[in-house]
Amino acid sequence: MNLLIRISNFIGNTFALWAALCALVAFLSPETFKWVLPHIPLLLGIIMFGMGLTLSPADFKIIGRHPKAVIIGVVAQFVIMPLTAYGLVKLFNLPPEIAIGVILVGCCPGGTASNVMTYLARGNVALSVAVTSVSTLLAPVLTPAVFLLLAGEMLDINASAMFISIAKMVLLPIALGLIAHGLFRKQTERAAGMLPLVSVVAIALIIGAVVGASKGKIIESGLLIFGVVVLHNGLGYLLGFLAAKLSKLPYDAQKTLAIEVGMQNSGLGAALAAAHFAASPVTAVPSALFSVWHNISGSLLASYWSAKADKTAEPAEAPSDRSA
Repeated sequence: MNLLIRISNFIGNTFALWAALCALVAFLSPETFKWVLPHIPLLLGIIMFGMGLTLSPADFKIIGRHPKAVIIGVVAQFVIMPLTAYGLVKLFNLPPEIAIGVILVGCCPGGTASNVMTYLARGNVALSVAVTSVSTLLAPVLTPAVFLLLAGEMLDINASAMFISIAKMVLLPIALGLIAHGLFRKQTERAAGMLPLVSVVAIALIIGAVVGASKGKIIESGLLIFGVVVLHNGLGYLLGFLAAKLSKLPYDAQKTLAIEVGMQNSGLGAALAAAHFAASPVTAVPSALFSVWHNISGSLLASYWSAKADKTAEPAEAPSDRSA
């Protein structure tokens, strides 16, 4: 069991590699992941069920202790990323099917990978978990509402159908995970070590399915989409950090909200695109590329902040070393 957990942690820590590998295989052989397409909502549900298994009332205690930080994080999540996506869509005059995908991933809640990156960056992990959890629980209402507001001019959007989809793919699995955790606490806590492996496999399969189904459009405009995704992600980090700084939150919270805002639940974006815009597979591509890229950029940012924290700690440690 310990070996499996170590393997799971390794797979989780190298997620970007496996996601990129699946994307490459799907691009070279589009039929490889074709079987996954009908099962994308189920795969996302499995990921959200795993999230529910790891949640407990203690994860939400920070809301009572530091409500300002949590509120700022959630508001920034559903304001900064959607508006940044909309601005990029207009700036680059993207085709409607791609523009919809960029806005859709911008309207999604934060991704659970942000909690790991926050830990590595020496941020406030409790705040990260709380913001991710609250934004995810609000997603069935806020994601379709904000998406309708920003993308409604581009196409007819059935916001109620999207609400139902997110409730099925997000709220219901999380609720079942919470119930399972409450009823079978010992068993679920032992199984928690396997969750990184399950999540990576599920998201990698989703990425493979989306890339395989959209190969033609990726060849045509993949570089443009990737450039927009990189800008969207980078601006999310920057604006999230500035929002926390201007709100006079401590430095660890500034790092946390930068990561929370910049990293999206792109798996949800891909699942929603596949469910509601199946006639245009390229709509899911921004979410798929975001899923690969934000793990790479998040790891780099976390490594920078971790190294910076180590350097800051060195002077404080030096006197004790000399006196030894």
